[in-house]
Order: sequence, then structure tokens, then C-alpha cells
Amino acid sequence: MRIPCPLCGARPLEEFVYRGDATVTRPEEGAPMEEWVSYVYLRNNPKGAHREHWRHVAGCGSWLIVDRNTLTHEITRVAEVRPSGDAR
Repeated sequence: MRIPCPLCGARPLEEFVYRGDATVTRPEEGAPMEEWVSYVYLRNNPKGAHREHWRHVAGCGSWLIVDRNTLTHEITRVAEVRPSGDAR
């Protein structure tokens, strides 16, 4: 699999580290313990379209949001994560 880094171009998978599900949101401070347990420990294992966090560790070091099909590994969108947490 090759990931198209917005800064470096298409690079091999070995240059990247998978961070996890990009759709998970941190609970608000003071949220019930059940929300924190779910946030920290529980993850879905989706089939098909999925949004993920990846870091280009052997390249520019950028954090990326990658829209990828988990069955075919087709990548449909890659965006750099901005400091505010929003993708460009």
C-alpha cells in the first residue's frame, strides 16, 4: 500500500505509523466514567470506508487523516492535520 502524503507525494506504507480511528472524540471533562472507558478501550473494527490517523514518521513527520477502505485498502482522501485538530 502507498499513502499519498500531501507534502512528500506517494510513499510506501513502511514510512508511516497508524495511530487509530480518526472519528473517535474525547469526552468532555467531567463526563461519566462509562464514556471515558469507551473512549480509551473500545474500538470498532469497521469493514469498508473508514477515517484514520497516520503519521509520516520516516518522512516529513506530518499527522494525516486518511480515508481508506479497510477491505480494498483504496485511499480516497488524505489531508494534513492542522494544529487546531482540523484537516485542511
